[in-house]
Amino acid sequence: MANRILVSVDENTACPEWLNLIEGFVDNVLKELEYDDEEISIMFCDDKCIQELNSTYRKIDSATDVLSFENGLEYTDEEGNKWFSAGDIAISLDMLKQNAQYFEVSENEELKRLLIHGVLHLNGYDHGEEHVEKGVEPECEMLKIQKRLMEKFSDIILIAGK
Repeated sequence: MANRILVSVDENTACPEWLNLIEGFVDNVLKELEYDDEEISIMFCDDKCIQELNSTYRKIDSATDVLSFENGLEYTDEEGNKWFSAGDIAISLDMLKQNAQYFEVSENEELKRLLIHGVLHLNGYDHGEEHVEKGVEPECEMLKIQKRLMEKFSDIILIAGK
């Protein structure tokens, strides 16, 4: 079968022009990781929205760049197809811009990193206390896989000219 990627924008956030490219990119990431029949929901929002999510679900009252909420349930749809509901990803477009400046990368590169990061979390990967740091090589498996995928998809353009 295939993967099902549901992409949305929070009602208080302007819809980015590149939104229609997200589904194909995430599907390619899942295929590269050899995941099939997964359902993932991705919501783009602003700092206020992601801060509320972070406060509600992680008890951290601050904005963050990406949140992943694992589901892990399997279900059968009305056509008889079995799906693995991996979970939901929320990405702050405000933090995406800030991260791109901090890491001195394009918004395009940062968007791909956040999507890959979220997908890995939904599939059981964790980086513990280690985080991506400018100029520091990753040590944990998750961040090494993330780096490999970033290199694999380095030529993909989601946000043109940024």
